[in-house]
Amino acid sequence: MNVEFTGRQYEVTPAVRKQVEHGLEKLQKILGKTFDTHVILAAEKKRHIAEITITIRNNSLVGIAEAAEMSQAVGEAIDKVDRQAVKYKTKFRSKKRAARKASASAAWDGMGPETTKIAVGTSESTAVDVVIHSFPMATRVTEAHVVRSEDSVAMRPMTIEEAVKEAEFRDRDVFVFRDRQGKVKVLHRKRNGKMELIEAP
Repeated sequence: MNVEFTGRQYEVTPAVRKQVEHGLEKLQKILGKTFDTHVILAAEKKRHIAEITITIRNNSLVGIAEAAEMSQAVGEAIDKVDRQAVKYKTKFRSKKRAARKASASAAWDGMGPETTKIAVGTSESTAVDVVIHSFPMATRVTEAHVVRSEDSVAMRPMTIEEAVKEAEFRDRDVFVFRDRQGKVKVLHRKRNGKMELIEAP
């Protein structure tokens, strides 16, 4: 694990360095020891901003937080990265499990292509592999799992900038809010990381 610290108008103190390293030790239990970390600590007027970026297997986990104290901002940024690490590890495990399951189920279940040998001519030595495709007898339908979330809705009117910050702070991909005129708007994070604004009619 390599950790690089950058201070922007802020001198990195040993206490903050120790806090970051302690938080990263917890992440090692989830991600292992093969990741690089870049920590940017900045001070602007009366607010402190901590940005922690972890790079693992061509993926980046980013936690940004701001607070009145640097130790509080670092703690919140580590919490955000921690949540993302758990999501990443769960997704990675499910992909590995699905691949293992697919290779283990060699018997044909009628859902995919079946391979069989067909003799060409009079001898079995001239047999060739033929792939037989068949449509499934029944389609599998998965039921949608719906969970009520009040954390993705703002209770007070806010500007777009405030809504973006709030969505980042709450670590939400979808965030519903009302602007100052009372119009309902939705912020949605696309797969490329950009935020999309949807205005309800």
